[in-house]
Amino acid sequence: MSDTCLAPKAFFLYNIFMFKKLTLIIALIFPLALWAQNNVPQLNFNTPSLLAPYCETAPAIVSEAAVLFDFETGTVLYSKNPDTVIPPASLTKLMTMHIIQKEVNSGRISLDSLVPIGNESWARNQPPRSSLMFLEPGQTVTLREIMLGLAVSSGNDASVAASLFIAPSVEEFVFLMNREARSLGLTKTSFVEPSGVSEFNYTTAYEYAVFCREYIRQHPNSLSDFHSVIEFAYPKPENTRVLQSRQNPINQRNRNTLLSTVPGVDGMKTGYIDEAGYNIALTAKRGNTRFILILLGAPAQPGGDRLRDNDGRNLLTWAFNNFKTVRADSIRLDPAPLWKGSANEAALKPADNLIFTVPYNRAGSIESKVWIDEPVEAPLLEASPVGWLVLFDDEGELLRTQLLAKEDYPQGNIFKRIWHSIVLFFTWLFG
Repeated sequence: MSDTCLAPKAFFLYNIFMFKKLTLIIALIFPLALWAQNNVPQLNFNTPSLLAPYCETAPAIVSEAAVLFDFETGTVLYSKNPDTVIPPASLTKLMTMHIIQKEVNSGRISLDSLVPIGNESWARNQPPRSSLMFLEPGQTVTLREIMLGLAVSSGNDASVAASLFIAPSVEEFVFLMNREARSLGLTKTSFVEPSGVSEFNYTTAYEYAVFCREYIRQHPNSLSDFHSVIEFAYPKPENTRVLQSRQNPINQRNRNTLLSTVPGVDGMKTGYIDEAGYNIALTAKRGNTRFILILLGAPAQPGGDRLRDNDGRNLLTWAFNNFKTVRADSIRLDPAPLWKGSANEAALKPADNLIFTVPYNRAGSIESKVWIDEPVEAPLLEASPVGWLVLFDDEGELLRTQLLAKEDYPQGNIFKRIWHSIVLFFTWLFG
């Protein structure tokens, strides 16, 4: 009888407990999810009408998914299956390098720090068919060398060594990788290990494009220091000085062959596993124009790497032949006359960044025109619209953006307001 009487009470208490637990989870996670959603670095898939005819001329590719965009403006110029989930393979190592470089940037570690090499990061203990840096216990190796082993040799052993240098275990390092992905708003990107050997790592062309843009923004020197390095030899004599058996340096060339065949290419990383096919994250810069291109899922067959590279070469060549980044942020904006205010003029600012993508053949002589919505009257709040800025060339308009008040402008004294009201009335009456 007591069991029959107590069951509803226990059920009620259990529900109360679960409700409180669920409330706590929502209270903790929802703000984090909302923060990530509001801070996702956006790419613009809404092709400006000015660029649309040129975007339609993109070459066909065999890779399963792709995103190509202007690094500065975020304007997507080409995409194919951008949200298809595909294992990143060794592109995973870019996130591993990102975590390391964040630690370096914070000052907690240095690229000259010595990295211990244990059995777990020993080259011979890596999965079959692994790319290797050829690490061995007892070697003296710096973090800078580990980074080159990741970027150039694509060493899975280097991934393990780097992980254990940052975290107590590989699993805890993977937690840092996934936490960073969520902080960037990447909801379709996840990792189970730091080298890319597992088919259970996953991402999309779009999300990895977003990540690569942020990677370059945070670590601009990584392109020259690591990702554009053509060749890396390891281990050198200084790495094995304390070992009985000396090993000759093994020279490995960067698997990104476009570094030496396509002008301007200076990164970033290749990858391959059977389950994904051939992947590549590319970036190239000519003049003031930088493009980022993510290609995922080129055929997992003999010669698939050449098909992937051909896709990259064709798309980058097409992009540089058709588009250019224009910086008009040095345009001088004269202040607008201000009526009834304590000041006589209102400083202006554009609503949008004056860095934009234009057709290549229209990046020459660009002029500007300002229209003010007269009269501009106080009180005027910061960011209030007061007119338009139009950038154009001989063929027509290139960009139109609102002009905003740069700061708050309060009203002037009553005598000034009355006088300006009289002047405005007669201007309207006889204008």
